[in-house]
Amino acid sequence: MLAKTLMVQGTASSAGKSILVTALCRIFKQDGLRVAPFKSQNMSLNSFVTRDGGEIGRAQVVQAEAAGIEPTVDMNPILLKPEAEARSQVIVLGKPATTLAAVEYYQRKAKLLGVVEESLARLQEAYDVVVIEGAGSAAEVNLRDSEIVNMRIAKLAHAPVLLVGDIDRGGVFASLVGTLELLDPDERDLIKGLVINKFRGDISLLKSGLDFLETRTGKPVLGVIPFFRDIAIAQEDSVYLEDRLIQSTEANSLDIAIFRLPRIANFDDFDPLGYEPDARIRYVDGPQELGRPDLLVIPGTKSTLADLAFIHESGLARAILSLVRQGTPIVGICGGYQMLGKKITDPFGVESPVGEMAGLGLLDVETEFAPEKTTSQVTAVVTGDRGLLAGSTGETVDGYEIHMGQTRGRSDLPAFDVVGVRGQRSGVSGQGSKDSARKFGDGGTGPCPLSPVP
Repeated sequence: MLAKTLMVQGTASSAGKSILVTALCRIFKQDGLRVAPFKSQNMSLNSFVTRDGGEIGRAQVVQAEAAGIEPTVDMNPILLKPEAEARSQVIVLGKPATTLAAVEYYQRKAKLLGVVEESLARLQEAYDVVVIEGAGSAAEVNLRDSEIVNMRIAKLAHAPVLLVGDIDRGGVFASLVGTLELLDPDERDLIKGLVINKFRGDISLLKSGLDFLETRTGKPVLGVIPFFRDIAIAQEDSVYLEDRLIQSTEANSLDIAIFRLPRIANFDDFDPLGYEPDARIRYVDGPQELGRPDLLVIPGTKSTLADLAFIHESGLARAILSLVRQGTPIVGICGGYQMLGKKITDPFGVESPVGEMAGLGLLDVETEFAPEKTTSQVTAVVTGDRGLLAGSTGETVDGYEIHMGQTRGRSDLPAFDVVGVRGQRSGVSGQGSKDSARKFGDGGTGPCPLSPVP
């Protein structure tokens, strides 16, 4: 018997679809049902590597965790990772398939629908319930003929739909009514109830609005969800960073400046720092915002060369070098680690037609991109008893590698010894500097290694 399905769509991005799907997965699990999440197409630079080496969006991983199951590529069969030049790397069933401009991708969507259908069918055969997440708005009229993530999937799965609106940003009544008005009649019939998310205050003051919605739309309001500030669900869109510019306002907080790169990837790596009561996190765009932080962090990026060019052109490179010379420690993660090295080369044009670019020269390493992508879960043992890792020798970190190419440098200053999920030794990873109290690179083999496993 095929699993029953339920779909969550929204009036806009960041309405709370991912969080609601996560909650429903946990509720169904607690009810004794075998439940799995599903999102046909994800556009995100926050990704995870499954046990068998497939790459999927992090939100579906957290949803699988809530369901008490192992994440698989069928839960997110298509992942789009935006790059420079308005292009995206297209990940199909966990593996890179191609890199396309937006128009080219829309022309191929019909072929990808078959992949989506097969993944959904496998989940329906294996579970009792599949909770499906849509993307963006349910009423993107310009994309209606080509979309493969909202109403087309609801029809394919014969799934009743919950429509979620975000009251915190204002205009929730207009957005819910307007979304329904823009849907075709058969699509409107699929929506079985409305949900208002992120409500603050006295719910009795909302009653007249709820009555209006039900009268105007003929749809029941199935729930009003309070505003929760500290739900650690992976976010897909870097717009989320607008709400997390500063985590602490304590005068004696450790001031951590994280560079908000144009193509920042896996930015939720830094969320745990935000839960530290004595840490103040700031995402900065330019040198004028830096001040005198206690720690600098260059995060991961999907387009290392383009974002390295941004660091040079914006004046951030000069500001970084000045602060480091004055004793401010710096950490590079993934692509940020590559930027700390002497140079980055791209002989195969993997990222850019630019064949070579000088790094910041703070670490004695060089990176060369290659066409083949490595995706693997790993365990790393701390070997670098210096600087920020002092006293941590022997500690283990579970994570994963995602990279296209290799970073090589001095063998006498490694940060980690890396072992793959099947016990194979991947070698040393990361690099400290000679004066490694000030400079440290995390992730020695390319973009996004050693990101924390949810």
